Amino acid sequence: MKSQVRGGTRWKRFAVVMVPSVAATAAIGVGLAQGALAASFSISGQEFKVKADSLVGKDFVQYGNVVSGKDLEGKPFAQPVGVSGFSEAWITNMCQSVVTPNVPFLGNVSLELRAGTDAKNPVYAKDIYLDVSSLDADAEFGNIDIGVAAGALPKADGKPGIQPGTKANPYGFSQRAETAKLSDVKQKAWATTAATFKLPDLKLKLHTGAPKECFTE
Repeated sequence: MKSQVRGGTRWKRFAVVMVPSVAATAAIGVGLAQGALAASFSISGQEFKVKADSLVGKDFVQYGNVVSGKDLEGKPFAQPVGVSGFSEAWITNMCQSVVTPNVPFLGNVSLELRAGTDAKNPVYAKDIYLDVSSLDADAEFGNIDIGVAAGALPKADGKPGIQPGTKANPYGFSQRAETAKLSDVKQKAWATTAATFKLPDLKLKLHTGAPKECFTE
């Protein structure tokens, strides 16, 4: 059954859309800060957290998928995610964090990354896909189409669709919208890919001791 809603729609705690994350290494982070570079990254076997004041995106699509790999102990895992895609996205006051526990001689090591702190110069991403496990946000969608078969989302005309090689069920649930606006975003994600990322005012720090994260549960 297909359900459609046109116009603006607001949902509190819409738990599938997300704000983009950035690489969990200083080398990649610095490279992105210096200009718009192609980016594809994940944190092996770990979720990372992202917080942002706002995200404004164009040509939103979303569908289900499964990510798999090995965790920090080398054990295989599989995790269902909601893949969210945007042709373009602008993110204000973004924070990303990931904690690696029990590092020899150091204990917990937390990576904290911030960018786009000036609302007039936000983070910019193009052709971005995000593997999200949870999200807490206020969301507004323009011209949303809910319940589209995932196979009806081909990549074409510069707009996002199902990525080649994913495990998405072509007959499964998906949705799309012309625009998406999220505020007070808190999300967990497993991976991000994008054609370009641009991160103004990038700041990256490493912390030892008690975990330091962008938000707590």
